[in-house]
Amino acid sequence: MDSALSTLYREHVDARSAAAARALSATGFDRLLVHSGKPFTYFADDNDAPFRSTPHFAHWTPLEGPGHLLDVVPGRRPRVFRLVPRDFWYEPPRPAPSFVTDLFDVTDVATPEEAWKAAAASHGGRTAFLGEAAEEAEANGIPRDAVNPPRLVARLDWDRACKTPYEVACLLEANAVASRGFAAAQTTFLAGGTELEAHHAFLAATGVMEEALPYPTIIGFDERSATLHYHGKRGHEAAPGRGMLVDAGVSVRGYGCDITRTFTSPRTDPTFRALVVGMDALQRRLADELRPERPYLEVHLVAHRLIGELLRETGILKVGVDEALASGLTRPFFPHGLGHFLGIQVHDVGGRQERPDGGTKAPPAEHPFLRTTRTLEEGMVITNEPGLYFIPMLLEPVREGAGRDAIDWRLVDRLTPFGGIRIEDDVVVGREGNQNLTRPHVP
Repeated sequence: MDSALSTLYREHVDARSAAAARALSATGFDRLLVHSGKPFTYFADDNDAPFRSTPHFAHWTPLEGPGHLLDVVPGRRPRVFRLVPRDFWYEPPRPAPSFVTDLFDVTDVATPEEAWKAAAASHGGRTAFLGEAAEEAEANGIPRDAVNPPRLVARLDWDRACKTPYEVACLLEANAVASRGFAAAQTTFLAGGTELEAHHAFLAATGVMEEALPYPTIIGFDERSATLHYHGKRGHEAAPGRGMLVDAGVSVRGYGCDITRTFTSPRTDPTFRALVVGMDALQRRLADELRPERPYLEVHLVAHRLIGELLRETGILKVGVDEALASGLTRPFFPHGLGHFLGIQVHDVGGRQERPDGGTKAPPAEHPFLRTTRTLEEGMVITNEPGLYFIPMLLEPVREGAGRDAIDWRLVDRLTPFGGIRIEDDVVVGREGNQNLTRPHVP
């Protein structure tokens, strides 16, 4: 890590310490213990799932591996009791890097029992525990009501929405690495490769193992691009594709980017190509709508209007945009929310949180899949991902209902085999203008 990033990381840890102190004081605790997580073994099997750190642990440090304990006491240098088992079956976790040991007291222990013994000896006072190892916590003297206490968790989740410059730097670097994968996947697609080959090209270009991705890649040709979370990877039976949607990312120091592009080819229907160009233009317009003090729902509704205008321009809608919006005719074409918080988790926490101490602000009934109902603030990182899809199961009720004459069904049927369009960037909300983390790297 270079000196500039080390400085940002120091400021990030200082910010985490200050936020933890406020949250502990507000909820009646003196100390915070955060567990890095436990391995998960598949049911009736002896294979472990790929390990992911507890997000609240990863918010402090990118140390890898299960069983670590982070010990935070306001006014004191944070400590980490790092589990390094004596084991010849698996590779031990890599040593703690210097940028971590410069800011944390790191003690290596060989067993979970040693970690808990060291933690128990380090401080008294009322301790809150965060993590899935609830039974271990209670067995080591943490009262049940102090294990993942909801009011404390809510405050920490709320703070995660606004990112520090260090977190933004990690996300920007992730976008840069992912860009190589997008270019490789596009080259494979245009050369007549398969979905599986495009996936392998993405992995090879980014140099990332599949289990280390922040989420499984979505690489769909033609009609599969209209399946929102399509994780299949077809071979030569589906190649060459006429169009391809790629939704993929990589993680850097625990922070994963989330990017989507829709690629066309000479075999793509000209009207579908025009829709892709139009979606790219309106997606850029929407990025400027993400402003501090603006309810995110408002921007989502702007997206529906712009998509309605595009449907009208291409002749899919035969009625005016106001009438289409009033009748809900854009919703089958754009069934998901405009975006979500991004950070340690791809769908980062707190998007529907009502206030710092908890509560939920549900989305309106007509937009149930909107993941974010918060009012935007400076420093939030959010995805901007409008979509336009031809999904028969969503369009059938319209085709058979009172609004059927508002849509050119012959054009819809012609475009349905090409699937769908989604274009997604990662955006930092700024007071003097937003920072798009994706466009400098992925056109």
